[in-house]
Amino acid sequence: MRDKYFDHSATTYVRPEVVEIMQEYYSEKYGNPGSFHYKGLEANEALNSAREKFADIIGSKSDEIIFTGGGTESCNLAIKGVARSLKKQGKHIITSTIEHHAVMDTCDYLERHEDYEVTYVDVNKDGIIDPESVRKAIRPDTILISIMYANNEIGTIQPIKKIAKIAKENDVLIHTDACQAIGALDINVQDLGVDMMTLNASKIYGPKGVGMLYLRKGVRIVPLIHGGGQERNLRSGTENVPGIIGFTKAVELAQEEKTEESKRLIKLRDYLIKRVTDEVPECWLNGHPEKRLPNNANITFLNVEGEAIILLLNEYKVYVSSGSACTSKTLDPSHVIVSMGLPYEAAHGSIRFTLGKINTKKDIDDMMEVLPPIIKKLRGISPVHLKASEVIK
Repeated sequence: MRDKYFDHSATTYVRPEVVEIMQEYYSEKYGNPGSFHYKGLEANEALNSAREKFADIIGSKSDEIIFTGGGTESCNLAIKGVARSLKKQGKHIITSTIEHHAVMDTCDYLERHEDYEVTYVDVNKDGIIDPESVRKAIRPDTILISIMYANNEIGTIQPIKKIAKIAKENDVLIHTDACQAIGALDINVQDLGVDMMTLNASKIYGPKGVGMLYLRKGVRIVPLIHGGGQERNLRSGTENVPGIIGFTKAVELAQEEKTEESKRLIKLRDYLIKRVTDEVPECWLNGHPEKRLPNNANITFLNVEGEAIILLLNEYKVYVSSGSACTSKTLDPSHVIVSMGLPYEAAHGSIRFTLGKINTKKDIDDMMEVLPPIIKKLRGISPVHLKASEVIK
C-alpha cells in the first residue's frame, strides 16, 4: 500500500522544479549577497530579482519585502516589531482565539514580559470572526490587529478585507498570517488592505526554513535580530539565497496553478467529507462548510482520542494530524476546536485531513477501507460514550 499523505497543511514536499532552480545557488552561484565581487554581486542580483517577482505577485513594492527564516519568525517580527516601535502610543493588541501559536505565543509573551494588553476576539460555531467584534475591541491605545487569513487547523477563511477596513478607519495597523492562504486565495496586499502579511514556503511545495514579511512602506518596526544590517536593517543575517529563490519559484507556480488546482482539491475534499461523515457514525465536520480552504477537512470523531487514530492510521501508511504540527507533541486539546464552543471531549477527537497535489480519489477510497474499522475498534475500548446530539448545540 503506497503512502497516503493527508497532512499538507503541516508541510509539503519540495517540487522538482523548485529543487532544480535551488541547486544552482548551492553549487554554482553560491556567493554572499553582501560581498562586493562577482560572486557576491551575482547572488545579490538573484536576490533582488526574487524580491521584484514577489512584489509583482502580492501587489507591493520590492522594498516592502523582508525575507525571514519562516512564517513563525515573520509573525514575531511583525507583532513584536510594531509593539516595541509604538509602545509610547499604546500597548493594546487585538488578535483572535484561533490564531496559530506563532501569533498566540508572541502575544502571550508581550503580555507576560512587556506589560502589553491583548484582547482575544472569539469566533462563532463555524470558526468565523465577526468583523464587528474586532471593531468593538478597538480602544484609544490599540496599536495593532493581527488576524489570520485562513486557519491552519479547520481551514476557515476570515473576512480580512472587512477587518482591514475597520482597522484603517480607526488608524490601527493590521497584520495577517497568510501562510495557509498562499496558493489558494488572493494574496494581493492592495486588495486585502493589510499593512503586514506573513507567508512561508513550506506550505506550497517550497523549501522549509524560509518565509517573508510584507511590510507596508511607512510602517516602522523594531528588528528582532541585529548584526549585519541585511533586509533593510530589519532582519540581520546572511540571506538564504537558495531558499529565497526556491520560495519565489514555488509562489510563481502556485499562482499559475491556483484556479485549476483549487477546483480539483474542492472536489476531492468534498468527496472525503461525504464518505467519512456518511460511513462513520457520531462524527462531524468542523468549521464553515463553504468558507474554508479547498484542501481542508477537519472532522471530530466522538468518543475517540485523535492521537490514537493517528497512530493506527500510520500503520496503514495513512498520514493525518490532530491539529497544528507545531503543537503535535502536546496532549492538550486543540485551542481552535475549543474556541468554537465544543467540549474538551470532542476537541480531543478532531482529525485534520489536508489534501495536496499527490492526492487522488483512490487515496481516499483506500483510507476508507481502514478508517471506519479503526474508529469502531477505538470506541469499543473508550470509557466515554457521548452522543453528537449531546455535544453539538
